[in-house]
Amino acid sequence: MSAWQLPEGIDELTGAEALAFEFVRRQLLDLYADKGFGLVIPPMVEYVKSLLLTSDSVDEKTFKFLDSASGKMLGVHADITPQIARIDAKSGSENIAKYCYINAILQTKADDFYASRSPIQAGAELYGSDDVSADVEVIELMLESLKLLSIDSVVLSLGNVAIFNAMIALESLSVEQVLQLRQIFVRRSAPDLNVFLSNNTLANADKFSQLMKLEGNASILDEALTVFNDLPEAKTAIEDLIRINEQLNTSGVSVIVDLAEIKAYEYHTGVVFSAYSEKYSKALAQGGRYNGLGASFGESKTRAATGFSFDLKFLSQTK
Repeated sequence: MSAWQLPEGIDELTGAEALAFEFVRRQLLDLYADKGFGLVIPPMVEYVKSLLLTSDSVDEKTFKFLDSASGKMLGVHADITPQIARIDAKSGSENIAKYCYINAILQTKADDFYASRSPIQAGAELYGSDDVSADVEVIELMLESLKLLSIDSVVLSLGNVAIFNAMIALESLSVEQVLQLRQIFVRRSAPDLNVFLSNNTLANADKFSQLMKLEGNASILDEALTVFNDLPEAKTAIEDLIRINEQLNTSGVSVIVDLAEIKAYEYHTGVVFSAYSEKYSKALAQGGRYNGLGASFGESKTRAATGFSFDLKFLSQTK
């Protein structure tokens, strides 16, 4: 192995690539500032406890090591969102707060979203509002970010994990069974779902099967209201999507609804969204609502939050 060779999944930007990245980085920060989102620069390393309170998926992707100074386990951030939750909880504010960031992160393994193990995560988070107008604001900012990056033919996918969570709450499943069922939806595997439902007794088995199929244009929301009419939390989640779809300014963007969409990170609690383009085989940007994440850091009240992120290193090189 040559001394200059980088580890697998670790890359760098030099020359024209680095200049292209820096150009769009400055443009994005100006855009976010104009929209009232304040820049934060979280540390690369924190105590593992702070980084992992939120998600087993984050845990699996976090590099950990023993700090010789404190004798405690430290971790290199694999996702900025938990750090924003800590920053907001530390502030103690009950008002609306808006944060943005562009930070390099490091993951033990690449996933379906990031192009490498060393992406540069850019994003924005809005705290303090549980109204759908906050979701609309961050979704439109995400779409505006992609437009700035010259990403065209964008398809916006809308979902709501509160539907899945409401159904899970009615079942008597073990933690392991819930995790297994969740991963089936993350993989979008109808055959695996059929096997799971055959091997386990669920009160709402038919509804889980229907949920897996609820994907299409906005008219699918009317069908979903009929399917989940007897589940108040699920019905509310669908009504939120209807209001968001009505309020969104999606000029030049196609919108689809995918009610089976379950994000890989467990901290999402409500509306989730992803942006795709016909030129790419995976989501280019994604986000969602994650109310109550600050409780992991001692917040006594449930603090509403919603946000999005994307890999700026990758998208800055796609022109």
